[in-house]
Amino acid sequence: MNTIKYKIFGLCLGLSMISYSNQAQTKKAAPQSYILEGSIKGLSDGTTIELIPGATHSSENAVAETTSKDGKFSFTGKLKEPRLFYLSFGKNKGYIPVLIENSKIKVTAEAETSKENERINFKNEVVTGSKSNDYFKKETAFREDLNNDYAAYHKGTEAISNLYGKARTAGNKKLMDSIGNSPEWKKFEADEKAFFAKVQSSSENLIAKHKATWWGPFFMLTQYSYFTPDQKPVFEQFSETAKKSYYGQLVEKEVNPKSLVGTNLSNFALNDKDGKALNVKDITAGKKYILIDFWASWCGPCRKEIPNLKTAYAAYSDKGFEILSISIDKDQKAWLKALGQENMQWHNLLDDNKVSNAFNVKTIPATYLVDSKGIIISDNLRGAALEEKLKELLKS
Repeated sequence: MNTIKYKIFGLCLGLSMISYSNQAQTKKAAPQSYILEGSIKGLSDGTTIELIPGATHSSENAVAETTSKDGKFSFTGKLKEPRLFYLSFGKNKGYIPVLIENSKIKVTAEAETSKENERINFKNEVVTGSKSNDYFKKETAFREDLNNDYAAYHKGTEAISNLYGKARTAGNKKLMDSIGNSPEWKKFEADEKAFFAKVQSSSENLIAKHKATWWGPFFMLTQYSYFTPDQKPVFEQFSETAKKSYYGQLVEKEVNPKSLVGTNLSNFALNDKDGKALNVKDITAGKKYILIDFWASWCGPCRKEIPNLKTAYAAYSDKGFEILSISIDKDQKAWLKALGQENMQWHNLLDDNKVSNAFNVKTIPATYLVDSKGIIISDNLRGAALEEKLKELLKS
């Protein structure tokens, strides 16, 4: 009887091992490379398609290039972790974003070339085969609600916004104050404040939800165009795995930028609010010290720092101190609106990306104190620290 039991046990064990072996053989290993195949209806033969890294906060060169044939093209490669890339089409850069991972990915769309500027526009874009791309779309679906909210609180404000803009252009402060104190304008400002608070909350929640993986720093890069000192604690919450990821390393470089103290200020020219190009050497001529201040209308910490700049300017401008504020705003109207609100009595210029890149500006506000020889002698001076430094340098 025992012999029979052992034989049955042995048979069952053997069958179990065979079953396990078959499962192991049928289980597919994770792909070690990606194949991206595109099929774009209406795309002209010979169109150049480039694969350009995205979510890096920098201007990137293409890592691969191909041309289309019958609307089709393909890219292959290997990635250590999923990465966002832009498929860039033609000389005028029509784009399709794709989160690429090591898998077989297909991209389909319909192309329409603008007769005005030859830019290729797309509709009905579909990306399949990338779980990361699917997840990204799911996690950022809230953006559609934010777009609707933005349109809703702007609806019906065109007339008063245009009137305020004309008053600002004309320098009619009385009319600007009158509009600014009207119930319509106050409601608009309250709605705008509530909207951006919702944007901030949505972004923070998205990032915090993914603090253990590469998604955390990736979402940090996609949710914020620039970082401010407020974002440093956001980075610190990430796990070591997240910090060491590709996107984690990019974020770390931005929240802890390399110092330029001791280097020479290069000459540059940018436009002021009237569209006039001003040369930095002309602005600094005859000055003992100049504070170059990078900011933006949408940057809360930047706006909070302006009263401190005004205090320093009032105390030391007659002793050889000058300020040059450079806005990194992409929206010129928003910049002009902020200038009207803040009434800064020093030179204000609008960045062209080249200057902020030259200064390696990764977080704002960013300030650089330059001496009469054009050497950057200090950076990130704000509030009381700026006041103390100027007091030390400009002893009467």
